[in-house]
Amino acid sequence: MKDVLIIAHFCDDFESKGNNRFNYIAELLTKDNFSVELITSDFSHSKKEKRLAINEKSYNYKITVISEPVYKKNVSLKRFYSHRIMGKNLKKYLQERKQPDLIYCAVPSLDVSYVAAEHAKKNNIRFIVDIQDLWPEAFEMLFNIPIISNIIYSPMHKKANYVYNTADEIIAVSQTYLNRAKEANGNKAKVHSIFIGTELKQFDAFASNETKPKDEVWLAYIGTLGHSYDLTCVIDALAILKTKGITNLKFIIMGDGPLRKNFEMYAQAKGIYHEFTGRLSYPDMVALLTKCDIAVNPIVEKSAASIINKHADYAAAGLPILNTQKSTEYKDLINQYNAGCNCDNNPQDLAEKLLILYKDEALRLEQGKNHRKMAEEKFDRANTYPVIKELLSCSKTKHCL
Repeated sequence: MKDVLIIAHFCDDFESKGNNRFNYIAELLTKDNFSVELITSDFSHSKKEKRLAINEKSYNYKITVISEPVYKKNVSLKRFYSHRIMGKNLKKYLQERKQPDLIYCAVPSLDVSYVAAEHAKKNNIRFIVDIQDLWPEAFEMLFNIPIISNIIYSPMHKKANYVYNTADEIIAVSQTYLNRAKEANGNKAKVHSIFIGTELKQFDAFASNETKPKDEVWLAYIGTLGHSYDLTCVIDALAILKTKGITNLKFIIMGDGPLRKNFEMYAQAKGIYHEFTGRLSYPDMVALLTKCDIAVNPIVEKSAASIINKHADYAAAGLPILNTQKSTEYKDLINQYNAGCNCDNNPQDLAEKLLILYKDEALRLEQGKNHRKMAEEKFDRANTYPVIKELLSCSKTKHCL
């Protein structure tokens, strides 16, 4: 029986039915008689608190949590310190554990993936990385001060390059991220772009059959309420439409984060029609999302994000998308499928394009249908994740694909 070790620093809270990539992969492998252990942190990054005890009887694979200090802010020195300690504790655990046949490691964090890469190289263990985000590039977009930033980020760049260079296979959630890793790897490893996606069969089972008020149009946002997401732009756009007499356009914000109170106060001050639901379980989120009419992807202009979690859910829900994200890869997808509108990251342009969709129900339905087609062709895990399983079935010296 092949022993596979999955290391994912930022994994689900294990308290409800979620949609995390690595829980899904672990479950997928156990169905093929792999021995699987999933290592994650004992600190919930999303909740900023220690995890509750995990009921391992609910899972078909072993779950190991590694101790990590608590931090409160996503961009802070305390977070970097916390990751460093997590890396040290992981190193100790790996030295004591029986050597696996393969290590499948999420990137980021860099401290954790660096320790995994070192261990794999030292012990001649097949090593596959799965890139979820680009670090330190994502931080550099938010905090970049000459000299100081170089001191902070230079060691992070070296760690990232080492991890990418050590990998026997590289998977990434977008082609954009893959290109960065290929450069550091020197084309030694085979590379694969596999979107995070969702399992459409499961998604559809969670979809709601309830109807909303017929005289309202609902605009949906799902995800973190933090610095990378420009919800103030959306609120300002809705305020512009309100001055035109449009009062039945409801903004539904599903999620939580450090700026939630700020966004709530701003929405109230602007007097727009809105609802903040807080963090929902994945089934509850899907049920509400599928009742909506339009989705919005308002990402700040300097973001390094490419294809992210919420893209799959918006597409699966069959909603036309209003997108301010500058990622060429994602913008091209929207244009290719005619699944919505790419907008400038300013309230006036967003308001103008939102107004078009608000007035034209036929266009909403057409673009929503196209977006669902994108989900079926690009985001359905039933079609895309078997590639990952095949890669994990290979030996140290053999490329599968």
